Amino acid sequence: NNSINDLVTTDIDATMDFGRDMTKTPGIVAKSNIRLVDETHLGDDPLDRELCLKANEAAKDLFFGNDYTTSKQATDNSEDEETLKLIDCSLYNEQHLPPARRLIQPNDLVVVFESFNDLNFVYATPNDIFSNRNGHFHHNDFIGKPYGCKIRSKDNEGLGFLYLLRPTPELWARSLPHRTQIVHELDASMITHYLEISPNMTVCESGTGSGAMSHVILRSIAPKGKLHTYEFNKMRVGKARKEFEGHGLGHLVQVHHRDVCGKKNLLAAKNGANSEEGIEQSAEDDALTDSATTDVDNDDMNEEEEVDDGKGGFQLGQAAAHAIFLDLPEPWLAVPHAAYTIKPNGRICSYSPCMEQTQKTVAAMKQNGFHSLRTVEARLKEYYVDEYEMETPPSDLLDIPTEEAVSLEKERQVGGTQKTKESEDKTDNDIKVNGKKRSNDSVKGPSRKILCARPFAHMRGHTAFLTFATAGNKLRPDPNASLT
Repeated sequence: NNSINDLVTTDIDATMDFGRDMTKTPGIVAKSNIRLVDETHLGDDPLDRELCLKANEAAKDLFFGNDYTTSKQATDNSEDEETLKLIDCSLYNEQHLPPARRLIQPNDLVVVFESFNDLNFVYATPNDIFSNRNGHFHHNDFIGKPYGCKIRSKDNEGLGFLYLLRPTPELWARSLPHRTQIVHELDASMITHYLEISPNMTVCESGTGSGAMSHVILRSIAPKGKLHTYEFNKMRVGKARKEFEGHGLGHLVQVHHRDVCGKKNLLAAKNGANSEEGIEQSAEDDALTDSATTDVDNDDMNEEEEVDDGKGGFQLGQAAAHAIFLDLPEPWLAVPHAAYTIKPNGRICSYSPCMEQTQKTVAAMKQNGFHSLRTVEARLKEYYVDEYEMETPPSDLLDIPTEEAVSLEKERQVGGTQKTKESEDKTDNDIKVNGKKRSNDSVKGPSRKILCARPFAHMRGHTAFLTFATAGNKLRPDPNASLT
């Protein structure tokens, strides 16, 4: 208990590994010592001065390109001192992900493996107890143990057990509390691949839901990227913020309480003269939603709560996002706002369970300048792979049948299934191979293990249609400007 209390006093964040800061170490480039030097670096001799000048020109060419010196001489422009300070290889250290933490620390997120299809999660809190059908497990037994270890229950004579796994976006998706339907790992991998998400990108996601897809995107844009995720439900906004902070990912994500489709404005424009009545009705709906979320802790909500003005859109400005992911009931309403927010040649994806939703979304994408549209459906068929012990075939198998064996086989094929007892006995006992009678008691060879695979009996059904498209080179106008 004393050691656990000592661990609690240390400032350790519960975090997924990809959310941690990168470590910088001097690499080959930093150790090369290439930099600008003074003309008298080697001495006052004219030859040494000329050597330093040529070395500086070579360094400029290396950093800024071969045409840098020529263009400066042609334009007779003075070189910027701040620019010249960048010519120093010691400034460019290599960045690496920090080594994964091997031991579980207090407040760390731990994925609990109970059975093949049953995963749960806990935050390792001193003196807490995790209970399931296998027994009671004390968190104090988790802290200080390595990820992947096996823990026995305190009751049931220690017969119950579970495994403590390191959290990943895939394991988190299988264990998280479902506030909405989630994007499963196969669709998530397809989305990440076809959106061409890479580190340090700015990505928009709507809606947040349970946050499963958000974690996949965050891993792809780490360490310096930014995810703007949008959710119209106030309760889910608060829960998502709390989870991201608890996992140490708060610096990579900003959760917005906003309806990117702008249904309030659309309803007001549709009602025309009764626009005020439509807005009032939307306000009443929001009030009912807020009253239904009174059980949410105040800590779950941001102090400076974002107010949804009903206009829709992502509110990031024009051409601000490299990629956009839409997981909405009516994604075609958000496509004009996405066309305004996305960068030229950026990628967009819409996740829709129904073909009717996909058709409307495709039409909206074409109207808003997107091209190279592609709709796919991914189905996962899993295989169970394991080693099986199989016997080696006997060594005295039939090699070359005699003429008598061939004639008997022909008689059996002509006569069908009706065979006399005499022919059966002759076939079994009197067929000779290479002049020797076949032995029924053949010697079995040694057994060996063979890697085999078989498909699972059940296959996950349809999840959604994924529609991908590429934004054009032309910047699109702000849809909210026409409404105002």
